Amino acid sequence: MTRTLLVAGSLLISAALTLMGADEPTQAEPAVVLMDPEISWSPEEPSEGTLFRVRVSASPHTPVLGVHGELAGEELHFRSIGDGVFETFAAAPIGAGAGIDAALRVVYAAGGEERFSATIPVAPGSYQHEQLRVAPRFGAPPSREDQAQLDRDRARAREASARAHRTPPLWGERVVMPRESPVTSEFGDGRVFNGQVSSRHMGLDLRGAPGDTVVAAVDGEVLLVEPFLLAGNVVYLNHGAGLLSAYFHLSEQLVSAGDRVRAGEPVGLVGATGRVTGPHLHWVVRYGRTSVDPRSLLAVMDQVDAMR
Repeated sequence: MTRTLLVAGSLLISAALTLMGADEPTQAEPAVVLMDPEISWSPEEPSEGTLFRVRVSASPHTPVLGVHGELAGEELHFRSIGDGVFETFAAAPIGAGAGIDAALRVVYAAGGEERFSATIPVAPGSYQHEQLRVAPRFGAPPSREDQAQLDRDRARAREASARAHRTPPLWGERVVMPRESPVTSEFGDGRVFNGQVSSRHMGLDLRGAPGDTVVAAVDGEVLLVEPFLLAGNVVYLNHGAGLLSAYFHLSEQLVSAGDRVRAGEPVGLVGATGRVTGPHLHWVVRYGRTSVDPRSLLAVMDQVDAMR
């Protein structure tokens, strides 16, 4: 931790005393108290693969102009919520281990800045292992053509994540499930396709019949409306400040890139496109490029009114 240029207040007091003269009686001036901001997070031990909140609270004796930071390779987007308090969403990735380090830079209103670090404890997740049967094309190593499309799909997804980091917050006060239906496959479960291809399930599957409506979970802007190889027909929504959501395997997309949507508005219909075992909605939530359990979005958004 490095402190820089934080002696302005005490220097002003010293200069004032000198100008008053040594022979004039003076009253004792209160000492200037320079206090480091407090760093906290909620929950106190987030689980791997979840969103959580990080808070920096400044002392009124040492007002803060802004806070910047990074955690697990993702930029943090602190917003002032008043009274010297700044908050941001953050993501604990799967495989984070026992803890992840947050690197913070605090800019003071009186000039200068200070760097802090904090280790955030992370609770391990509990995941199952699934055996699935899919079409032979998706259960074997990809052909050259399929690999080229996979590369294009991944590039589009990476750009969507980068765009979310470049966009200010777009969400409102409402957050909903994209479908009110049972979960058929959990986030983070391991998968083996046709006994050959192993992967991890980085979304949440919700039951649905072909043609059932899928709605936006949070306010945002439509980023992608594309046919992907594995994800089928997709819709990606940019919610800003690093946050995005995506809706996979749709039979039909009901929005276009650039549209603004509100939580609860239809964005597509349930389908069975891409690599699937049957019709369902695969719901994805990411903070930057870090995938998290979508249900943790509902948990942090319950506090969104306190962050605006």
